[in-house]
Amino acid sequence: MTTTRPEDIIRPDVLSMTTYAVADAKGFVKLDAMENPFPLPAALAAELGEVLAGVALNRYPEPRPAVLVDKLKQVMGVPAGAELLLGNGSDEIISMIAIACAKPGAKLLAPVPGFVMYQMSAKLAQLAFVGVPHRADLTLDVDAMLAAIAEHKPAVIYLAYPNNPTGTLYPDADIERIIAGAKGSLVVIDEAYQPFAQKSWIGRVLDYDNVVVMRTVSKLGLAGIRLGYLAGPPVWLKEFDKVRPPYNVNVLTQAAAEFMLDHVDVLEAQAAELRAERGKLSAALAALPGATVFPSAANFLLVRVPDADAAFDALLNAKVLVKNVGKMHPLLANCLRLTVGAPIENAQMLAALERALK
Repeated sequence: MTTTRPEDIIRPDVLSMTTYAVADAKGFVKLDAMENPFPLPAALAAELGEVLAGVALNRYPEPRPAVLVDKLKQVMGVPAGAELLLGNGSDEIISMIAIACAKPGAKLLAPVPGFVMYQMSAKLAQLAFVGVPHRADLTLDVDAMLAAIAEHKPAVIYLAYPNNPTGTLYPDADIERIIAGAKGSLVVIDEAYQPFAQKSWIGRVLDYDNVVVMRTVSKLGLAGIRLGYLAGPPVWLKEFDKVRPPYNVNVLTQAAAEFMLDHVDVLEAQAAELRAERGKLSAALAALPGATVFPSAANFLLVRVPDADAAFDALLNAKVLVKNVGKMHPLLANCLRLTVGAPIENAQMLAALERALK
């Protein structure tokens, strides 16, 4: 009897991959995934529940929900003339861009260390990935970026603003130099952490013919509904829309997003509280023995400690879950990425880390 096995059919590079790991956080102080720790106010949550109860679950969602798109444009400051493309989180948009741009021999370029999904999407679409290392202080090496762009002529360049996992907010002048040197490439500015950076390129997205801006509502406090969006010139978004899966944004996500955009002030107030907590947490971490805190414009902090593995294990034993990024890239040796949580969560994490470092 002949047996058909996965390894007979599935691509060898896929067989060699591992799945995206998500730690079981039950019973832990969860500070590993850059989530907003604050729930919605009870009255607002109840009102949202009534809205969702009225959603027609028996019908397919609108593939291009005009009301939601128009509301996003208005609330998020998208300039007139720019278009929006919606995705099931920004991860799906990253995948769509890779698929659409995957000509034979095409390349995708980004600073490293950076968001892992840029490289993952390139691999799955069989694009070559070019990673350009940051400087030792985790700032952008613009000259190295420009040299790599000239050498590799990438189809797509990702610039996270600010960057994950470093928290770095690249200077606008550096981004302008890269855009100017990237003729023949599409520059994707990823603003996932915009609520905490409070700076944006979205208002300038039509100033260039090779720039789009990507965002998500996840970090704003709606990670569970999985909604990302891409803003840019219609000529680009028209092409990316061709590889968008039909009905990719479900009816509950659409309804929840429409509702919350009418109450975005609640989420913005939570983001302001987290920005304040970030400053307090950064100062407290910097005072710990052996800890080096890198500047961050996001809702997390990158901290270098003498032994990241030991510190991670100590935090785990104290039921505090953070991200050990020390093995992601040589520049991140002995680094932990700590999400900024609610005050009580930050206090628990600080106490556990202080004990570990002593």
